[in-house]
Amino acid sequence: MDELLIETAMKAIRDYLRTRPDAADTVEGIHEWWITWPGEAEPLTITRAALERLEAGGELERRRIGKRELWRARREG
Repeated sequence: MDELLIETAMKAIRDYLRTRPDAADTVEGIHEWWITWPGEAEPLTITRAALERLEAGGELERRRIGKRELWRARREG
């Protein structure tokens, strides 16, 4: 997988949450609305990899709401 694209997605997600700390969305929503791709959108797997790395680093968390999985900034408590 392209490391530069994953890093680009991670930065875009961090930047988005910096200005909208209460935002939460699905991987598809994040891929489409939170990340500005240069040219055509990259594969969804890039966004998923970025989200999983941010989660592993303690920056994000995922919550299951019904059948949907939402990602958001990690909250304490």
